[in-house]
Amino acid sequence: MQKLPLLVIVGPTASGKTTLGIELAKRLNGEVVSADSMQIYKGIEIAAATPTKAETAGIPHHLISFLELGSSFSVADYVNLAKEKINEIYSRGKTPIVVGGTGLYVNSLVDGIQFSEIDTDINLRKSLEEKFDRVGAEEMLKELAAFDSETAERLHPNNRRRIIRAFEVYLQTGVTFSKQNALSKQNGSDYNATIIGIAFRDREKLYERINKRVDIMLQNGILEEAKNSLALKIGEGAAQAIGHKELREYLLGNESLDEAVERLKMQSRRYAKRQMTWFNKRNDINWVYADEEEVLPRALEIIKGGSKNG
Repeated sequence: MQKLPLLVIVGPTASGKTTLGIELAKRLNGEVVSADSMQIYKGIEIAAATPTKAETAGIPHHLISFLELGSSFSVADYVNLAKEKINEIYSRGKTPIVVGGTGLYVNSLVDGIQFSEIDTDINLRKSLEEKFDRVGAEEMLKELAAFDSETAERLHPNNRRRIIRAFEVYLQTGVTFSKQNALSKQNGSDYNATIIGIAFRDREKLYERINKRVDIMLQNGILEEAKNSLALKIGEGAAQAIGHKELREYLLGNESLDEAVERLKMQSRRYAKRQMTWFNKRNDINWVYADEEEVLPRALEIIKGGSKNG
């Protein structure tokens, strides 16, 4: 089967992915498919830095703000929907451009990972959830590492759902997440992907952009947005959006706004580091360094066949 060409834009938070995706879409008759695990939700647009209607500049964006807060949504769900949207865009004679910073979404789509359907054992899940709440994330990851060190290493302690799912899969099938991942790639990808990554040689310049973004979020009303999501008492998914959980203690009256904002900035910087660690594991990303070169001209050069990482 002939692979479809696919343009993918990745990078850490606040690096300029959205802007680059829109500028490329203008020049390539394109439409954007988001690969962001938080932008899928309605009601957290400020925290997720979901592009506004004005920011999209008339470029159609798919898989943003379509899911209710509290709804479950798996990586397999994302891959299936993203493939549908990519095919629809091609059917209109347009160019699909995947843009996002969720490495698991990008890898699963680009690498053609096939997800096996494993029925949920309600009793097992309840037992694991109770254990997680009793012993904590670090202990669960330690136990996970005993039989699947690869998965334990890449999962963040905040990702309660995926940690529990890793236990479920192994206990129900006897096959680890990492083994399933390797087996799932055997059929290959549907796409011949050109991946462009935005990075910074001087990490402090990225951190300055992140800090500025947080200040803008405050101006745009993230406190009210966080208050609304807190009132809904959402336990999973969108509740993990950076920007809401860091403001929770302030909204509950347990700390000052300055303390909450500083923690939000710190957690956003840490998230950017985790994103770069994830993407640096790929050897097929064409990196553009936003603090050294003009991003758009370099990206166009790469698309036209410029040397990788040149």
